[in-house]
Amino acid sequence: MPAKKKLILYTISVVGLPDKAVSEARDRVRSAFSAMSIALPSKRITINLSPADLPKEGSHFDLPIALALLAALEIVPADMAAETIALGELSLDGTLIAVLGALPAAMTAAELDKTLLCPAASGAEAAWVGAATVYGANSLHGVIQHFTGQSPIAPAAPGETQADGSAKDLRDVKGQERAKRALEIAAAGRHHFMMVGTPGSGKSMLAARLPSILPPLTAAEALETSMIHSLCGLIEEGGISRTRPFREPHHTASMAAIVGGGRRAQPGEISLAHNGVLFLDELPEFSRPVLETLRQPIETGEVMVARANAHVKYPSRFLLAAAANPCKCGYLADPARACSRAPVCGEDYLGRISGPLMDRFDLRVDVPPVAFADLDLPPSAEGSAEAAIRVAAAREIQAARYKGHDQIRQNADAEGTLLEEAAAPDAESRDLLVKAAERFGLTARGYHRVLRVARTIADLDAAEDLRRPHLAEALSYRLAGWSA
Repeated sequence: MPAKKKLILYTISVVGLPDKAVSEARDRVRSAFSAMSIALPSKRITINLSPADLPKEGSHFDLPIALALLAALEIVPADMAAETIALGELSLDGTLIAVLGALPAAMTAAELDKTLLCPAASGAEAAWVGAATVYGANSLHGVIQHFTGQSPIAPAAPGETQADGSAKDLRDVKGQERAKRALEIAAAGRHHFMMVGTPGSGKSMLAARLPSILPPLTAAEALETSMIHSLCGLIEEGGISRTRPFREPHHTASMAAIVGGGRRAQPGEISLAHNGVLFLDELPEFSRPVLETLRQPIETGEVMVARANAHVKYPSRFLLAAAANPCKCGYLADPARACSRAPVCGEDYLGRISGPLMDRFDLRVDVPPVAFADLDLPPSAEGSAEAAIRVAAAREIQAARYKGHDQIRQNADAEGTLLEEAAAPDAESRDLLVKAAERFGLTARGYHRVLRVARTIADLDAAEDLRRPHLAEALSYRLAGWSA
């Protein structure tokens, strides 16, 4: 009898380039079957994970392997198992444990017109897809009862929508009216912007209030964003959020953390900020290679994470907000506090940001120190709520303008003929733009980005035509003295 038990212990083998977690699935599956008094045949059982040349990682293969065995042993109907996509980790007693990626798995199940079987703890998350039937089981025993009709599992219901009570109000910011205006323009058209100012002038405070003036995620955007967060285990209790993500990685973050990568080619901060805001404080302190990798995602809205064993493309359509001090010490404009290397230290410090990356910032704002007298002033009459109304109205105008263009949502996305039609300046405005472009040496990219910003300013004014004041304001943000 002991010899027979030893024989059964090594009957399951897994093929298909598995990692350690997948290889150990045979022990978890065998133990789960043993806990339910299900005897495996006294012969070798081979589980083929097809396609064999694709590396397999993670513990979510436990449940599909167990389900395939149950179908082969005729314990559950094979036809029902064939119409089911399953994922989940098995504990040694047969309990199902939640795994990452339930939401993308549900999307795949919907595309293939199949049902999804997952742990009960992942059911609320997967049920948000709606187009696929999701069954959340607590244990392998419950799976058997469901497939045999003894105790059918009710379809999972979506989790509660997560509310974000941490939104900060723009009313808290004293002074800095120009920076607030730039913040509103950036939010309305999804324009990348950068703030430069002395320490304590309010740069981080302003950026932290950007989500409070952005419109909530649409249903499609929320699902799209949550799929990325699901891969990183950031969805709590199966609930998705309609608040746009706000990611602020530290300047010591590695390239894999920012762009994505690692052994499993996980999404990075730029993908976790998809449809939201990526805030890089102390921008010059980030390593040069990390900053340069942002150039392509800014232009294309997606990033390819290439590794030896995987090439994964993630969406990364974010609003980039950045902040920096004017120099290493931070007091370049204050002769009494500046270091002995001024003004060379300022040129060296901001020189860490390459010209091509700087060219991708649509709005560039100087944030001067706040006067002490302004700190005693009462809160501003206008806060995030009022700015959010104007931003939402401008975005509605853009949605109507670009209707039918799936990849174009805001003015920042418009290009080519579409941009020429949407942001066609009159003769006087075009003359101003041409003169400024020649005088300050604007690149072709800078020229078009000025037009996009001017179009957003006009949308905030609910103006149908692009006029000279709109273009002049857009140029003022582009031609800030510190960025020349």
